[in-house]
Amino acid sequence: MSSQLLPRMKRELEILERDPPPGVVCYPVDDSLLHYCAQIKGPKDTPYEDGQFKVDVQIPSRYPMEPPKMQFITPIYHPNVDDAGRICLDLLKMPPKGSWKPSLNISTTLTSLSVLMADPNSDDPLLVEIV
Repeated sequence: MSSQLLPRMKRELEILERDPPPGVVCYPVDDSLLHYCAQIKGPKDTPYEDGQFKVDVQIPSRYPMEPPKMQFITPIYHPNVDDAGRICLDLLKMPPKGSWKPSLNISTTLTSLSVLMADPNSDDPLLVEIV
């Protein structure tokens, strides 16, 4: 673990607690700063509206140079999420295929995931049959 990782994760946890993304709760698992559980409230006016969706968030040792690993724990029928809960979201991938940047953080990534739930990306589906 890099010496910058721990202070960064403490700052990110403070942001998540003080100013969480709308409809999202995120907390450390077993007091770890490298493993989180997020709960995303289903976005309004979507098929997910009344649901609560758990997402496992793992922070790699090279974070923020590398994106966090996120996976739905709660099953979700969505074209950008496969049966194992893996998520196809450009922010979760390194360039050139993805758009992860070290300036992003867990909060912005969870916000993007919530937006993806409300507005699936049919140009980049994981499950073509759902599109």
